[in-house]
Amino acid sequence: MRIGLDIMGSDHGPVVPVRAAVMAAQELGEDSRLVLIGDPEIIHDQLLKLGASPNDFDIVASSDDITMHDSATKALQAKPRSSIAVGFGLLQKGLIDAFASTGNTGAMMVGAMFSVKPIAGVLRPCISTLVPKEDGSYGILLDVGANADCKPEVLVQFGLLGAMLAKHVYHIEDPRVCLLNIGEEEKKGNANVVAAYQLMQNDPRFRFVGNVEGRDLFNTKADVMVCDGFTGNIVLKAVEGFHDLLEKRGVQEPFLEQFNYENYGGLPILGVNGNVIIGHGISNDVTIKNMVLFTREVVNSKLNDRIREVLK
Repeated sequence: MRIGLDIMGSDHGPVVPVRAAVMAAQELGEDSRLVLIGDPEIIHDQLLKLGASPNDFDIVASSDDITMHDSATKALQAKPRSSIAVGFGLLQKGLIDAFASTGNTGAMMVGAMFSVKPIAGVLRPCISTLVPKEDGSYGILLDVGANADCKPEVLVQFGLLGAMLAKHVYHIEDPRVCLLNIGEEEKKGNANVVAAYQLMQNDPRFRFVGNVEGRDLFNTKADVMVCDGFTGNIVLKAVEGFHDLLEKRGVQEPFLEQFNYENYGGLPILGVNGNVIIGHGISNDVTIKNMVLFTREVVNSKLNDRIREVLK
């Protein structure tokens, strides 16, 4: 297995991803090899400083890399030698089995859409996030920003994609799928959500358990919570902000630690013809290491093959 890692996308510069790569390589085993994409001189020097051999990694050069301030829609064309563009090129050619980055999320989404492209039958690829539950487990919320407006059929497919992610990557047997709504009643919500409810309750491909409200995010009523990307992104940022606020106030609570993104590192873009993992730009070395290890789990799960089979 060959995992491509973007070395230039971190908010901390290339030093942190290189350190994470060395840490991850120690845990991946001999069946996996990391392909480090970035400035070869910097990568080589940092590996030596860390006591690692450059021969244990493949290094692929990039230049003029994409920043968080670049336009997501224009950056890949304007910077074809950037680490993100090079990574997607390797993935498209089958030279790597997965591509993981903590770089510009919009550019990663655009790259996935226009290089490896959506899986046949997928209406809208989407991004998910993990939501901690009161019993110590995690649920999945999607979409969290890729699709601000969603037709009912798209929300239904998010339920399917989320259920497959929950089952095959997180090993949740028979995951319960719900719609995030303003009430539990069948006729609650806007026209799209009401129509999606009718479609989802008759879909045999996953276990639909109805509507849940925002206050149910952290209980055990459902494993997969579906919403449009506009709603999901607001929920995600609100939860992150509340976590940071409590942390700054010195609140000591084991449940609060489950909100720490360092625990899982990154999450896949669902519904594209390639294993694409997105992490947070401010991730530290432990977080990026966990993103790499998670990437291996996604590849081993053969999630995309399973999605293709269901959508035939």
